[in-house]
Amino acid sequence: MQTTDTTQSLVPDLVKDNWNFLEVWVDPMQSPPYILLLLGDKTKGCYVFDPAEHYGLVKAFQDYEEAQLWLLEDEYEPLEGRLSSSEIQESI
Repeated sequence: MQTTDTTQSLVPDLVKDNWNFLEVWVDPMQSPPYILLLLGDKTKGCYVFDPAEHYGLVKAFQDYEEAQLWLLEDEYEPLEGRLSSSEIQESI
């Protein structure tokens, strides 16, 4: 019997064990508001993922400022707070 792996990974292999923080960005002008995830890695790279598209990679950036500018230009706003990998590891 042939089986298919249907599990979706939040991040591609390049940041799977190397992520540093996660932010939620929202476009409040849409109804309901549209959400994107901004994931920063430990080498200062940033990646934008779309949860509505099976967490597909939308765009990769060399640093946080570049990613932030791109999101702000598209009228996204950050939700307050940031989830860091160190906070997750401390709670385990």
